[in-house]
Amino acid sequence: MDPTMAPTGAAARGRSRSFGGSSSNAAGASAGAGGGGVNLDAFVRAGADKEGYVRADKIDLKNLDMQLEKTRSQVWLEHQRSHRAASPQPAAPLLEWEIDLAKLDIQNQIAHGTFGVVYRGTYDGHDVAVKVLDWGSDGQESTAKHREAFEKEVAVWQKLDHPNVTKFVGASMGTSQLKIPKKGSTSSSGRPVPNDCCVVVVDYLHGGTLKTLLYNHRDKKLSYKKVVHLALDLARGLSYLHSKKIMHRDVKAENMLLDRKRTLKIADFGVARVEAQSSDVTGQTGTLGYMAPEVLQGKPYDHKCDVYSFGILLWETYCCAMAYPNYSLADISYHVVKLGIRPDIPRCCPRALSEIMTRCWDGNPDNRPEMSEVVTLLEKIDTGSGKGGMTPVDDHVAHGCSCFGFNRSA
Repeated sequence: MDPTMAPTGAAARGRSRSFGGSSSNAAGASAGAGGGGVNLDAFVRAGADKEGYVRADKIDLKNLDMQLEKTRSQVWLEHQRSHRAASPQPAAPLLEWEIDLAKLDIQNQIAHGTFGVVYRGTYDGHDVAVKVLDWGSDGQESTAKHREAFEKEVAVWQKLDHPNVTKFVGASMGTSQLKIPKKGSTSSSGRPVPNDCCVVVVDYLHGGTLKTLLYNHRDKKLSYKKVVHLALDLARGLSYLHSKKIMHRDVKAENMLLDRKRTLKIADFGVARVEAQSSDVTGQTGTLGYMAPEVLQGKPYDHKCDVYSFGILLWETYCCAMAYPNYSLADISYHVVKLGIRPDIPRCCPRALSEIMTRCWDGNPDNRPEMSEVVTLLEKIDTGSGKGGMTPVDDHVAHGCSCFGFNRSA
C-alpha cells in the first residue's frame, strides 16, 4: 500500500481509536513518519458512518476539554442540589435573643407608629405584644443601618431585667415565616411580611396605657397616693435604663403600660432608640409636647432629655390632662424654647411634687436631676394623710391646658 494513501475500513477505525488520546500522540506519529523521509499526515474519521477524514492536528482539544469540564460541573451541581433537596441541612442555631417564629402566633393589631405596627399574640403559649418594624421604604443603605443598629440593641435588651421595664421576650431579623393576619381577622395565616422587617416581642400587659388611665380620670382625678406611686414606677424604670446607658427618647403616656395591678412598666425603651439611631444624637426625636428644648432646637442631647419628658409626664399624671393639646410645632417651639414657658402647676399641688416638676423641665439640661435623685425625692413624699390630690374639675370649667395664657379648647 502506498504510505501516502489514507487507510480505510478497520485500519482507519483502529487508527482513529489510537488517536483519541492527546495532541502529543498525533505529533509523535507525524514525527515518526517524517523520520523515513515521508510526510505522512495523521488522520481521524469525521463520523462513524462516513468515510470523510479530518486532520488530527486541526482538532481543538483544549476547547473540547473545557466543554467536557463544564458539562461535568453542571452534572455535579445538579446532583448536589437534588441531594440537598432530599436531605435538607439542619437550621443554624438561634442567637441568644432570637425567637423561633414557628412558636409565634400573631392575632390582631392593637397600635401603630411611624416605623411599625404592634400586634397582640402568643409566643410559646404566653401573651405577648409583637412590634413589626419596617424600614424598607428608607432605601437599602438606611435599612441596612437600621438593621445593624437593631442587632446591636437587642443584644442589650435581652439582658435587661427590672419590674418597671416591660420584659423583652426576643426578636427576629428574618420574617420569612411570619404571617400577619388580614384586617379584621384573628388568624395568623394572612399576608406575608416583607423580608426587610424586624420583629420585637415583649410581654403583653393587660392594664392598658397610662394615657388611657389619665383620660378615664380627666374629671375624677387620681388620688395623690396613686400619682406618687405611678411617678415612682416611672422614675425607677428610667433610672434603671439610664444606668445601662440607654436613652428612651420618647417618654410619653402612650409608652407607659400597666399590668393588672396597675404597676407601671416602660415600653419601647429600645425601639425608640433604634428608630432614631444617629451618630451624633441630634434631631427631633420624640413627641412634641414632651420634647426637651435642646431636642426641639436640633442640638446634641443626652439622657437628660428623658428627665425633661418625665417632668412633663409627671404634670400630666397629677392633672390627668395633656400638657399642650392642639398646639403646633411652631407654637410649642416658640413658647417652650424662646419664652421658657411650661404648663401651669395647680395651686393645690404639694410643693414636694411641684419642685420635682420644675427641676426636671429646666431649660438647661445640666440643672436637671438624675433620675436616681428623682427616685429618692419621690420616696420621701408622705402620702399617708390622703391629701394633696388634684382638685376635680367642675363641669362648667373648660378642659385643656391654659399655660400659654389662653385656652385652645375654649
